[in-house]
Amino acid sequence: MSLGGGQNSEGSNAGGIFVQFNQDCTSLVAGSSSGYHLFALTPDDGIEEIYASRSGQDTCLVDRLFSSSLVAIVTVSAPRKLIVCHYKKGTEICNYSYSNTILAVKLNRSRLIVCLEESLHIHNIRDMKILHTIRDTPPNPRGLCALSPCVEHCYVAYPGSSAVGEVQIFDAVHLNAKCVISAHDSPLVALAWSMCGRRLATASERGTVIRVFSVPERARLHEFRRGLKRCVSIACLAFSACGLYLAATSNTETVHVFRLQEGAAGDDAGAEEAAAPDAAATWMGWISQAVTAGKTYLPAQVADVLAQGRAFAAARLPATGHRAVAAITNVARAPRLLVATAAGVLYVYALDAAEGGECALLRQHQFLHAPAPAPEPHAPHEGRAGAGCERAVCAESERAAELGAALDAPPRGPYDLRDPRHFPPMRAADEPAAAAAAAQ
Repeated sequence: MSLGGGQNSEGSNAGGIFVQFNQDCTSLVAGSSSGYHLFALTPDDGIEEIYASRSGQDTCLVDRLFSSSLVAIVTVSAPRKLIVCHYKKGTEICNYSYSNTILAVKLNRSRLIVCLEESLHIHNIRDMKILHTIRDTPPNPRGLCALSPCVEHCYVAYPGSSAVGEVQIFDAVHLNAKCVISAHDSPLVALAWSMCGRRLATASERGTVIRVFSVPERARLHEFRRGLKRCVSIACLAFSACGLYLAATSNTETVHVFRLQEGAAGDDAGAEEAAAPDAAATWMGWISQAVTAGKTYLPAQVADVLAQGRAFAAARLPATGHRAVAAITNVARAPRLLVATAAGVLYVYALDAAEGGECALLRQHQFLHAPAPAPEPHAPHEGRAGAGCERAVCAESERAAELGAALDAPPRGPYDLRDPRHFPPMRAADEPAAAAAAAQ
């Protein structure tokens, strides 16, 4: 659910604004030439800026841990350095330097994942120690990876091949490979986990077919046809929190919403089956049954196309030319499709949960203004070549004081830093342990 500008990362958009929704779609985070910004989604379909760093550092990646005060950022001037901040206090907790450009950062309440072009680094979010490094991954210039929001099924998905759409699934808690999914014939461009961490959506460079798999069973649960156009690039896949819907954005003006009906896996399967209408009562259900009954008489390719699901709903963007990310959530108990673009615009659409169809545009917010495209700066040579991942921490006394303040004196308001659901407790690691972790 992210897009950005200034580097060749997942959802890159040169000269634009990096935008993504947080894990539970309660806020929007953005990186701009002036720093990073956090926005809250309001009950009246509005948006409110709750923080702006105003650091003057061009921020190309930013992620917020749910609704906590923990924010991870990467700047254009230091693309190999990850900075972990406490945004409410406006302070830096720690930073890490890597051997290559950081292409993506993913967070959940247990792990922090840093994706480089040919490696993945897994941190324990409670103390930021490096637990494991997946080295020599297939070339991944997009920085494509996805981390499940669910701690109980804490899986990382990333491309297992640069030639075909193979997905590697890694267990970030037990630190072992879980399974491999052969998802598409062409290379992957988008991955997304459901909130329960048991379903994975995938899309390839062809951009016409979107598939949903159960993990770790590797069973294909759904197959949707986005369209028949060629040269369509999927920019984002996003599950709704309830698991009933899957949104897809592309380089066209249309945002598609698919409804997941039967065969769901995971904790939200019961809700999905209860809400799904009788398949035979829909035209696509009738066609699917007819194809199933007569598939032996049809060419395989024709039967496959007819059996693929179509979009349940769709939204038309007023403007194109900028990459877009989507989220499906409830605002004041009403379903909403949210679309944010690299132009700094948020579109709020009504989603008819009963009938689907065309989504009505309710609100449009210009939350930031995208800067004019500029030449990309040369990346500084940070760290020693071939030295692997090196840990550059704050001064020990400053870091200890900062972590102590975060644990002992939580700010007033709805965020309690002692509550792991809001902000995982963190502790300063001793220098020998830090050196051992960096050497791995």
